[in-house]
Amino acid sequence: MNDLDKFDRAIISELQKNSRISVTGLAARVGLSKTPCKIRMDRLEKQGYILGFNILVDRAKLGESHVAFVQVTLSDTKTKALEAFNKAVRQLPEVEQCHMIAANFDYLLKVRTNNMEGYRKFLGETLSELPFVINSSTFVVMENIKDS
Repeated sequence: MNDLDKFDRAIISELQKNSRISVTGLAARVGLSKTPCKIRMDRLEKQGYILGFNILVDRAKLGESHVAFVQVTLSDTKTKALEAFNKAVRQLPEVEQCHMIAANFDYLLKVRTNNMEGYRKFLGETLSELPFVINSSTFVVMENIKDS
């Protein structure tokens, strides 16, 4: 991020707060006119600083209120095993996030399902069948305090 100046950083900061802000509104907030602001936004997207624009939804209203964090341990951590697991986990819509971890387990997953029964089915029929999975530990979320 050494190539970013104060305007680029301000644009990113404002878009993180409100990705639906108009270019005119964004330009006013960061102290630029509309055209230079739009050019900078486009450049930040093209260079990969801005990866996309998302919306937050009420997951409970969509029937997806059950959240669990799952520690996953693989039987093999050589490159081919990691690649196989990574490829497989990317295909699972229930897995909201997947992080390789430096700990006594290999991955930490954020899994979202409709309820405990749905999670149990996912764990038994899907997650445990992924390549090289040898062990998992589940931590069920009781209450969401902050979601950015």
